[in-house]
Amino acid sequence: MGTTDTQTFDAEAFGRAVGRFAAGVTVVTTRSARGFRGITASSFSFVSLAPPLVLVCVLATSSFIPTIEEAGAFAVNVLPEDDEFLADRFANRAPLVNATFSGVPYHTAITGAPLPRDAIAWFDCRLHAAYPGGDHRIFVGEVAAFGEREGEPLLVYRSRYARLTL
Repeated sequence: MGTTDTQTFDAEAFGRAVGRFAAGVTVVTTRSARGFRGITASSFSFVSLAPPLVLVCVLATSSFIPTIEEAGAFAVNVLPEDDEFLADRFANRAPLVNATFSGVPYHTAITGAPLPRDAIAWFDCRLHAAYPGGDHRIFVGEVAAFGEREGEPLLVYRSRYARLTL
């Protein structure tokens, strides 16, 4: 059993325990002076209906953070169950690719952030607030536009991709 006593805290065991929570896989995108950018994230959550707010957490050392802050906007795109390649691409795990949108079909809505065409849901957001969150940065976005289409989500469970079976 884990403990939060700082002298005996086991970060590896904590990571395994957190991994027991199945999460949807998203690609967070934005548009900056350097072009379209994206990063894979599974730490996404609904915050509020009025105003419509969502949040996403990004590793504090990520070069993606200044891109969101410069743009003042971002989009969260929920990936379909068959899009492991796109998840790997924006997590820098796919071979011979980068975090730009070269070859990725997309459209835009209000903020200009790219929205991958195959996403089963997307939330186009203006940056509402940003907070330090330990080894992550928490971005809260006010949803300016959103969309959805049929499909099942790609999940991550215990550091591996999983599919929803009903």
